[in-house]
Parts: sequence; C-alpha cells; structure tokens
Amino acid sequence: MAHSFAHVAASLARDLDEAGIAYVFSDSTALALHGVSVTPDAIEVRVQWDRFDAARELLDAAPAARTASSATSRAERSGVGILLSCRYNTVVAADPERVPVPVQGTMVWAESVTAYRRATTPDDPLLPAIERYLTEQQREHSHTNEVAWNQSTYDAWVQRYGAPAEAAARIVRDPAGRLAPLNAYLGDVAGKRVINLLGSHGSKAVALALLGADAAVVDISPGNAVYARELAAAAGVSLRYVVSDVLALPDAELTGDYDIVLLELGILHYFVDLRPLARVVRQLLRPGGRLILQD
Repeated sequence: MAHSFAHVAASLARDLDEAGIAYVFSDSTALALHGVSVTPDAIEVRVQWDRFDAARELLDAAPAARTASSATSRAERSGVGILLSCRYNTVVAADPERVPVPVQGTMVWAESVTAYRRATTPDDPLLPAIERYLTEQQREHSHTNEVAWNQSTYDAWVQRYGAPAEAAARIVRDPAGRLAPLNAYLGDVAGKRVINLLGSHGSKAVALALLGADAAVVDISPGNAVYARELAAAAGVSLRYVVSDVLALPDAELTGDYDIVLLELGILHYFVDLRPLARVVRQLLRPGGRLILQD
C-alpha cells in the first residue's frame, strides 16, 4: 500500500471522525488497509446516508449522482482520488462487518476481509490476493494456537479431570453420558469410522470407541495427544491420534471413508476462513457421511 494512499486514508478518517460522520472504507480500499496485496484505483469510503451531504461538503466533492437507493460523489486529496458513497436508510455504525484497522497510528473503520470474500465470484480478479492473505492469517493464527496449546497442556488436563486412569474410569461407567447432548445426532456408532477434529484430550473419542466406533482424533497439541493416548489405554480401547494442524493434514489422511466427522465446543474461532475447513471435512467423509458440529 503506497504511503500516500495510507496517509490520505488516515487523514480522511480523522476528519470524518472529527465531523461526527460515521464511515467505513469499502471494497478494494478496505482490502488494502487490512494488508491484502491489492492496488485500489481510488479510496472508496461509504458514509452514513443522512450525513452524505455534510461529508461531500467536508471533502469539497463534486455534485452527487443519486439513485433511489444510493448516492455517490468524487473528490481528491493530495493527488489521491476519493469515491464517496452512501446507501439510503442503512446505519453504517451498526454494520457487524465494520471493523477497526490501524493505519499509520490512526484506528480507521473498514469492511472486514471476510465480508468481501463472501461477496466474491470465482472470476473476481482480487480473489487470488484475498486467498493468499487469508492463508497467511490462518498460518499465523494456527502458530499462535499451537504455542498456546503446548504450555503444560497435560498437567492442565490432570488438574481439571484427574489422571488419565481416573478420567477413564468415569467415561467407562457412562460413555453415552460423556457424549451428551450429541447422542441424538450420532446415533448408533458401533462399527462406524468417526474422526474428531480438534479433539483435544480425547474424552469424546474414547467414549465413541467404548460404544464400538473406530475412533480417531486430529489435534495440533502433542500434550493433548499424550493425555488422550493414556486415557484410551486406561479405558481399554484403541484410539488413533494424529498430531497435526487440521488444515495441514497429509493426503494419506484424507481417505474419504469416515462415516462421521465430529467438531464440538469452541472450534470455529480457530479458523480465519471456514472454506478450507469445509474442504478437509469433505475429503474425510464418505459419500453420505455426516458432519456433526456443535459450537
């Protein structure tokens, strides 16, 4: 992002804030401000519709072009073009996709990258840059989570659930109870292949194995794996535990023969974009297999 572009965006944001005009940078401008490698032709900014004329006056913008649902105008600052717009009868400040972004020491408001991503078509020329950005964000996010989940994880589970042998005894007494309230969706798991993605300490997978499932877990934490394997051994069941980032599973694991993929409790926040996760789930499931998600 060129220095002049960022400088003008930050100064424009400060002026709109000072004037009490709610705004959001949109489209390719928003992407650039987030750090996506795109080059906007102009700064695109949408303002609160009943403050549009005030914004146009503030920017000394051209006469407005109006339709039944919107208005636009153009201006220039420091040689950078500005496309000003509004949508009638919408509240800019209430948009859940309006997020703060730091730009040259100023916190500005911009549409989220995921909002733009959801609106893209397969032939959108900006799509490759967005995908690269989301992939890098996911890589950083996964690394942060991996570090966090390797901080005395085994000891944390011992403190919460007791030693694996103690925890296993409770699961053995009532494996179906350990799976509540998922039982209605799981059905009879005997003889079925079930994989629990981000399966943590393995208690759900061990309960599934006790009920006759061929159970596996994928999780990024070696500490989780140690606890889960000891839990399974104490419960007298077999459990396959794959230590891996779910999005980096090797091709050999994407077998397409699982009856159930299970994801439960506090999962989706680990993913910047759900599309790559959906692709992994699809590659794991057999035709007619089911994803069970609780979050």
